[in-house]
Amino acid sequence: MQEASLFGCEPKPLPYLLCQMNLLLHGLDAPQIDPLNALRHKLTDIGERDRVDVILTNPPFGGEEEKGIQGNFPEDKQTAETALLFLQLIMRKLRKQSVPLAHRMGEGSGERAARAAVVVPNGTLFGDGVCARIKEELLKEFNLHTIVRLPNGVFAPYTGIPTNILFFDRSGPAREVWYYEQPLPEGRKNYTKTAPIQFEEFADCIAWWGKREENERAWKVPVAELLANGCNLDRKNPAAREDIAHLPPQQIAADILKKEQRIAEIMRNISKLLSQST
Repeated sequence: MQEASLFGCEPKPLPYLLCQMNLLLHGLDAPQIDPLNALRHKLTDIGERDRVDVILTNPPFGGEEEKGIQGNFPEDKQTAETALLFLQLIMRKLRKQSVPLAHRMGEGSGERAARAAVVVPNGTLFGDGVCARIKEELLKEFNLHTIVRLPNGVFAPYTGIPTNILFFDRSGPAREVWYYEQPLPEGRKNYTKTAPIQFEEFADCIAWWGKREENERAWKVPVAELLANGCNLDRKNPAAREDIAHLPPQQIAADILKKEQRIAEIMRNISKLLSQST
């Protein structure tokens, strides 16, 4: 447990120190935390000895990686989007194990497949191009068995982007994907920094997990249907009312401002290019 079981990676100095201190306070005398960029290694160089049994992560999203980092990934799956690069890394890092079909989802006895739980933004679910190719590999070579759709504001104030948790393992390929829509508490419209989500709110999801029955919060979609639809994983709850979803005004204003800033940046670059060509 002390030296060969728990490993992590955090390149930012302050979170790195907080992580080290937290582990020390909880009895881990020599935390195995990598202080460098987890994406710095060439994907094809990661072999079986580098793989692990369990990956739990909330990787960064919304940022962009430089060309040198992108070059570590397959040519047809290179992108600047950090969330998609990390998803590829996680898929590569899971230990390859042959597990009988009966052992999936914790059924039966025997060795469990290497597994992962990964937080991703909504854009990963419906993204096409490179994103779709990554999801195709995920659906065909891994058992993507569950997607938990999180409510608004779970990561406030750091981001207002809607997020999801992907649960998958190495016992694939998947046959169907279960969706579970985690609701906001009664009377709440959003989470905030001072009123964050609580573990107790997942009690219904945990109770449902072993039963796998469709209800007003849970539904399943055949993988064949997802593949035929361009690997679009953004499936809405069929039991939900057709009401228009109203985002918080602060989030709408922030999204508009971000888009305006991006447009202004693009226009400055265009003006600069035009001036250089004259």
